[in-house]
Amino acid sequence: MSSPEIEPPALYQAREPIFPRRVKGKFRNLKWAIMAIALTIYYITPWLRWDRGPNLPDQAVLVDIANRRFFFFMVEIWPHEFYFIAGLLIMAGLGLFLFTSAYGRVWCGYACPQTVWTDLFILTERWVEGDRNARVRLWNAKWDAHKLRLRLTKWVIWLVIAALTGGAWVFYFTDAPTLLGNLVTGHAHPVAYLTIAILTATTFVFGGFMREQICIYACPWPRIQAAMMDENTLTVAYRDWRGEPRGKGQKAPTEPEALTTAPALAKGDCIDCMACVNVCPMGIDIRDGQQLECITCALCIDACDEVMDKIGKPRGLIDYLALQDETAERAGEAPKPLTRHILRPRTILYFTLWAGIGVGLIVALFMRSPFDLNVTPVRNPLFVTLSDGAIRNTYEMRLRNKRGNPHDFTIVATDRQGAPLPDIVLTLEGLGADDVEVPADATHTQRIYLTAASGSALAGRERSDIQLWVEDRTDGVRSSVKTVFHGKEKP
Repeated sequence: MSSPEIEPPALYQAREPIFPRRVKGKFRNLKWAIMAIALTIYYITPWLRWDRGPNLPDQAVLVDIANRRFFFFMVEIWPHEFYFIAGLLIMAGLGLFLFTSAYGRVWCGYACPQTVWTDLFILTERWVEGDRNARVRLWNAKWDAHKLRLRLTKWVIWLVIAALTGGAWVFYFTDAPTLLGNLVTGHAHPVAYLTIAILTATTFVFGGFMREQICIYACPWPRIQAAMMDENTLTVAYRDWRGEPRGKGQKAPTEPEALTTAPALAKGDCIDCMACVNVCPMGIDIRDGQQLECITCALCIDACDEVMDKIGKPRGLIDYLALQDETAERAGEAPKPLTRHILRPRTILYFTLWAGIGVGLIVALFMRSPFDLNVTPVRNPLFVTLSDGAIRNTYEMRLRNKRGNPHDFTIVATDRQGAPLPDIVLTLEGLGADDVEVPADATHTQRIYLTAASGSALAGRERSDIQLWVEDRTDGVRSSVKTVFHGKEKP
């Protein structure tokens, strides 16, 4: 007799759909404001213009991959100045550490692109299908013409938002009006269409269907953030010592009722209305304690405060709370002021590092030279002996003019102390003078000849340290490069 087959246990739990309820309050209003600002900046920025002159693009923010430059309003970053981008990335990381150590996962709850676009998609879903109860009923209903119409309407709007998101991204990498015309007429590069398609698909799927799964399973930050937090970090928490034991329909008693209420019947402030759970976009119950899934969006605070107002209880049953405050409140002490939690050694250190890097980048930005100079000696051969016994060295110079108009530059050779070298002659290949004109926003390559007369000190030494100076004839800005002059050592 064969034994019945045992079905193996499921290794993965199917996703339970989450239908957050609409809520009003200060944190919800803050999220609306941040979402509006972030989306406005993202969609509008590529269309802003900035006049840089006739030789440069007029798009305010542009990642010019073809010419290997980055434009941000009046700032132009060249490839060799990538340290500015690296500095901004370091500042972003330190800023994330700073806010996490002070307020937990506020980045995740308010400004993360996944959160912003998920909020926008949920707003669309609520507008098409109704609030939480209506969406739950629609989810459980059988497929019919009404359900199909609502779903298709929602998906089409989601797709339009996703396409606008992908389209806005590619506009940062080329002139936006020109690219838009090429996209409409079908003349854009295939890479542009492919990029828009990929970003449209990911935005549509991540914001519409995966939502909290991206935060829980795909994003590494929930698993890293614990290292940035301590007992003074303010994060969303439930005051269980005030809310327990829970009871339905609890209202603040009137004065006569309070005199006749037996102490044994007293219950906590939580009436187990599930409002905090129904508004949570992650589908968790904050009353179960701090959880990896919590993104600190604080919508449960708004929901709970609204209920507390209705039943006549004080707000703050769910609130931003530090672990140290919990210990103090359980012991009957008053919690620390918010400034004591925020201004502490960890956050001060993060802010000091963040501000220091920012100040350094600003100083470096305004102190950088308007042109770049690079000089390389030609080493094959090291020198040439001319018919009159003079020694000639050859150098390759690359001079980059980073300004928006042509400039004339004068080239001079000196010793390492900046003193002129009277026994050396500088000539520029193909030019009769010692100055060169470099077009606007361009790099000029020039061959330089330095010739030391026969019998001079430079010609008679095997190696001499010298400097090549380049001076802008318009404003007198100078830059130099240290190099060497090779001569023929006397026997």
